Amino acid sequence: MSEHRIEKIESLLRQILAEMLQREFIPPAGAIVSLTQVSASGNLQEAKVYISIIPDSAAEPVFRRLARGVRFFQSAVNKKLKMRPVPKIIFVLDQQGRQAQNVETILEQLKKN
Repeated sequence: MSEHRIEKIESLLRQILAEMLQREFIPPAGAIVSLTQVSASGNLQEAKVYISIIPDSAAEPVFRRLARGVRFFQSAVNKKLKMRPVPKIIFVLDQQGRQAQNVETILEQLKKN
């Protein structure tokens, strides 16, 4: 499959899902949820949707809500994308934010010593 086509589909998915997360997904109180990346497979059968959650303690309840609502997200994507196959949505916790925070903490500790 064309690399350019995959990138365009990832961009469309990112746009659709980010808008849905912002307007229709209600996270637990005090949690901030953002879509960081979409990565579609080469055959467009599935798309991993990377989600960043602040604070880390809210990750489990947010993912439970996303798992319960995945059909809702999938249905909306199916309606908005006029293509076949429409990639199956798989939500994944984005670990980069947590790793960056750990590096920042280590650097702060080194500055103090």
